[in-house]
Amino acid sequence: MGLQLRSATADDAEVCGKICWQAFTAISKAHNFPPDIPAPEMAIGLLRMIFSHPGFYGVVAELDGRIVGSNVMDQRDAIRGVGPITVDPSAQNRSVGRRLMEAVMTRAEEDKAPGVRLIQAAFHSRSLSLYTKLGFEVREPLACMQGSALGLTFPGYVVRPAALADIDACSRICREVHGHDRAGELRDAIGQGTATVVEHDGRITGYASVMGFFGHSVGESNHELKALIGAASGFAGPGFLLPARNADLFRWCLEKGLRVVQPMTLMSVGLYNEPAAGFIPSIFY
Repeated sequence: MGLQLRSATADDAEVCGKICWQAFTAISKAHNFPPDIPAPEMAIGLLRMIFSHPGFYGVVAELDGRIVGSNVMDQRDAIRGVGPITVDPSAQNRSVGRRLMEAVMTRAEEDKAPGVRLIQAAFHSRSLSLYTKLGFEVREPLACMQGSALGLTFPGYVVRPAALADIDACSRICREVHGHDRAGELRDAIGQGTATVVEHDGRITGYASVMGFFGHSVGESNHELKALIGAASGFAGPGFLLPARNADLFRWCLEKGLRVVQPMTLMSVGLYNEPAAGFIPSIFY
């Protein structure tokens, strides 16, 4: 039968989740880094949610009738985000990863998406090479940060839970920083109760969908990002993805006791504007 690709369904989550956990665990252990997903049940739950969500496109690879990998594209906003992409370690070196990437890239082209982005594990040289061959460019070195909640507040910067009424103000900031907004993702985060905003001088000047691996943040300056980080009750998942070129914010995080878990890389193809102010990407982009 050879290699066949098809759309993912929620029923694929258990098999694909186990492969996802195995693949990430194998590559992380090979490079002496902690795995992004510590247990198979977490990977299964994540993919079940993604495969069931109308804002995501999932694709499954079958080799001779057996599922050997999957890939996902976040379609909630104009800029698309890719991942997680995983291949069964027993089926690697058979172009499965390339085919899975080509499938989501074709989907983005069909939808006329202006740009596609992903986050790559910096220690994984093979994925860096594959994504570069497919047209992606390195945009930002990232440091995945983790540690105890800081419990900090800053005079003049008030952090509170985000509400649906805040979406327009948050989208304005995102457009000012990136040239596009992420209202679809933010709407989901507000519904889940994870999103926060920071107010300064009586108006919203920054927000976070969640301070952690699956959340993004933007602010008019580093003051907003420090306030959002300082107010977070914890840093979900492996941690949040700090752009390492933002030396002021990076140094501040280290001085506050946060540590670097692993290096990662933001890559993109298509539309990309150099960020005009502080930002923190999510693992989706």
